[in-house]
Amino acid sequence: MILAQPDAIEAQLAALRFDNRFADELPADPEQANFRRQVAGACYSLVKPTPAKRPKLIGWSPEVATLLDLPADPGDGDSLAEVFGGNRLLPGMLPVATCYGGHQFGHWAGQLGDGRAINLGEIVNTRGERWTLQLKGAGPTPYSRTADGLAVLRSSLREFLCSESMFHLGVPTTRALSLVLTGEEVVRDILYDGHPAPEPGAVVCRVAPSFTRFGHFEILAARHDVELMRQLLDFTIATDFPHIGDADQKTRYLEWFDEVTARTADMIAHWMRVGFVHGVMNTDNMSVLGLTIDYGPYGWLEDYDPDWTPNTTDASTRRYRFGQQPAVAQWNLLQLANAIYPLIGEADPLNDVLGGFAKRYAEAARSMTAAKLGLVRFIPEHDEALAAELFALLGAVETDMTLFFRNLAKVDLDNPASEPLEEAYYQPAQRNAAYRERLAAWLSDYGRRVQLDGCPNEVRVARMNAVNPRFVLRNYLAQLAIDKAEAGDHSMVGELLAVLRDPYADQPGQETFAGKRPDWARHRPGCSMLSCSS
Repeated sequence: MILAQPDAIEAQLAALRFDNRFADELPADPEQANFRRQVAGACYSLVKPTPAKRPKLIGWSPEVATLLDLPADPGDGDSLAEVFGGNRLLPGMLPVATCYGGHQFGHWAGQLGDGRAINLGEIVNTRGERWTLQLKGAGPTPYSRTADGLAVLRSSLREFLCSESMFHLGVPTTRALSLVLTGEEVVRDILYDGHPAPEPGAVVCRVAPSFTRFGHFEILAARHDVELMRQLLDFTIATDFPHIGDADQKTRYLEWFDEVTARTADMIAHWMRVGFVHGVMNTDNMSVLGLTIDYGPYGWLEDYDPDWTPNTTDASTRRYRFGQQPAVAQWNLLQLANAIYPLIGEADPLNDVLGGFAKRYAEAARSMTAAKLGLVRFIPEHDEALAAELFALLGAVETDMTLFFRNLAKVDLDNPASEPLEEAYYQPAQRNAAYRERLAAWLSDYGRRVQLDGCPNEVRVARMNAVNPRFVLRNYLAQLAIDKAEAGDHSMVGELLAVLRDPYADQPGQETFAGKRPDWARHRPGCSMLSCSS
């Protein structure tokens, strides 16, 4: 393989075109010193990244690089590490941290803001697309409160891999360009149990059309700054929703809120399809673009359990458990509706939009269920009971959700038997005679339902394999990559990224990355539950 030459990479970096429209068109914090404070009357503060001692590039997404007109091959990575580790600003970059608030675990938390995220600037690529570059873990900002603004390798690696994994799964998400080691240690108490320890520091470069959150509007509503909220919403529509027409102001705002609601419903349906649990669905972690944002203590639902949450902070109430995600999304949208109410002046039209969330999500969920079962469409009179019994079966014994649905496509429905599903079970002894009889009855019902569609078997299998992944970023796989990287071996980062870029293909020779969670990972931190510590 011929590595990209440093001069060519430098030329591509120099050719990047920044227009920084967010900073140019919205008001800035007049105070330019970097100290913690409340910021009012402004959407952002100017702040520079903290230089890393020895930046080293250990992760690079070729697809995201191509989006930005950067090289798919990073070469030796030295100049890229300098830029995306926070040591060097390119011409045109204007680094800022933005101001927002949010409801955390159901309670108003006041000003939050980009406490460890710094937008380097907004690129307009050669195709006219706008992409915001954001460094996470590049040092303190005025919104860092009592934190240091840094991030550790553990959480940064998880975000880098999961962002790209979700994209290739077809889930709306922010992207990740790079993962850079800082060459310094960061002290964290991983379990919040009074045992802080140093860990390798890292910076991940996140990429999205914008990082505007529900909380950007909530903080302005809380401060009764209606005119600035109007300015921010007009900017957001013009920049991120330019297809919304030139109707009167109230109509445009309601159309925008309706689209945010629809995008959010579709995003949650995708989470449920692949078994993703966000873990921290605070309103400040909700994108108005309907993108998955802020990969903190997330997890993949390995054994099917609607009550599971990956977040240790959420362990007592399980507010953000897998099965609760649609309801939480609707609650979060209610908080956004409350925030923009002063711009609408009427509750009824906002409530009408909110009422549409449940319908939109239900339709998306039914379509998702039909696709996972290889059905042409969801027929309620047949499929409501079929789906309910299936998910009851999945929860009755410890069943790997990903493997079950993937292997269901292998069942011969002319003579249905459960042998292809054996791989999906964690505790074979749980499957007693009553369970086996119940499963056999369901497989027979499923076979008759498929016959009703009249589709050839190969069409059913292809349809199922297009939505039921073979590979997901299982929690224990991410932890193995972390263990190796912390020991100085970064090879598994690239190996996992390569596999996760094609999650619906069988990929012969990569079976080890599709295996269910091993017993050693059942209760190990990072493989079962995680804290917000990063």
